[in-house]
Amino acid sequence: MINPVRSAARVHLDAGLAGPLFMLAAALLYTVLNVFVKLLGPEYRVWDVGFYRFLGGALVLLTIFGRRGNPYRGYNTRLLIIRGCTGSAAFIALVTGIRLLPLSTALVIFYSFPAFAALFSYFLYGEKIGLFESACILAVLAGVAVLFDFQLSGGLFGQAMALTGGALAGLTVTLIRTLREHNGPVIIYLYLCTMGLVVVLPPFAMQPVWPASSWEWGLVLGIVFSSVTAQLLMNQGFFYCRGWEGGVFMSSEVIFTALVGILFLDDPTTWRFWTGGGLIFGSVVVLNRLKANQEGSRSRDSHQSRP
Repeated sequence: MINPVRSAARVHLDAGLAGPLFMLAAALLYTVLNVFVKLLGPEYRVWDVGFYRFLGGALVLLTIFGRRGNPYRGYNTRLLIIRGCTGSAAFIALVTGIRLLPLSTALVIFYSFPAFAALFSYFLYGEKIGLFESACILAVLAGVAVLFDFQLSGGLFGQAMALTGGALAGLTVTLIRTLREHNGPVIIYLYLCTMGLVVVLPPFAMQPVWPASSWEWGLVLGIVFSSVTAQLLMNQGFFYCRGWEGGVFMSSEVIFTALVGILFLDDPTTWRFWTGGGLIFGSVVVLNRLKANQEGSRSRDSHQSRP
């Protein structure tokens, strides 16, 4: 099986420039994806959005990378399927939050996922959570609590779904840690699209909603190509920069999305948004930096213990 990341590694680029460019481009495209999802009419249910995203993504990947051999042939198929299910569930929860909340608020809550990733790393891999990491996780949760207005209308359910999406995304990121040791990014993403399609196909088939105008077709195609391109750019970016750096650059999606929501979609900018969003974004950046220091310390210890 051809690993496109290894093939791309033959192209020598300046890591200090390539990494940030790939990550920032991915963050911009994810922002575009979020806007397309928000602009689709209310007649498009979560299942409809998921159907077009997952089917389109699978078709693009199979067309480009599925010409040689079995494209689903990977290592630890069971975990690939589990990761595909958690990742697709995270997307469905996020889309639900985006449809019910201001776009900027939904994304800020969703970006609590690094804190959940730290918690899942503790439970699944036994990684220690230090005092400062615990403080960052508590600050993230405090930011989420500030953003919640606990209204019993659509707001509370939307907030809960955005947070559920963040928790599932944290679990997904944690599982990728094991999968990427023996699997390339394309096969991991292909399983995500396939399992997502399995989840959304039954409710979509019962009452399908097809694009009825060139505008809707444009939004649907935009969702497909922005999601696939953003995912591949992000995966390539991680080749040129460390995990914590990539996490910080990808966090810029929150800023891009907030700006678009405030400037063009009339998202409200209350004290809850600025206070809660600031707590979440700042804590995520610090948490990524603390994780980087831990990885660097383990790497130095490993080098010193070599014979």
